[in-house]
Amino acid sequence: MIYVVATLTIRPETRAELIAAAKTVIGITRKEKGCILYDLHESTTDPSRFVFVEQWETMEDLMAHGGNEHMRPWRKVVKECATAPTKIEIITPEKVDVR
Repeated sequence: MIYVVATLTIRPETRAELIAAAKTVIGITRKEKGCILYDLHESTTDPSRFVFVEQWETMEDLMAHGGNEHMRPWRKVVKECATAPTKIEIITPEKVDVR
């Protein structure tokens, strides 16, 4: 089992754009092989902070997800909206890898 916690910090004025793009990527990703959970959460204290929580069956499924074509437009929107690099934590039974 693989868990991913990805934290995004965006410019507040881009919030609607990010949420719209997230809805699209979430809908497609949830149908991917190995995807158990793929949810976006908004901070209750910071309107510029969003957190994706993901659960994947295997590391191979997670890596395939990252290479899927539908991730390209999502990454473009994140790049345009973000004020900092996305913090990604990949959690396995063996370790926590922060990227």
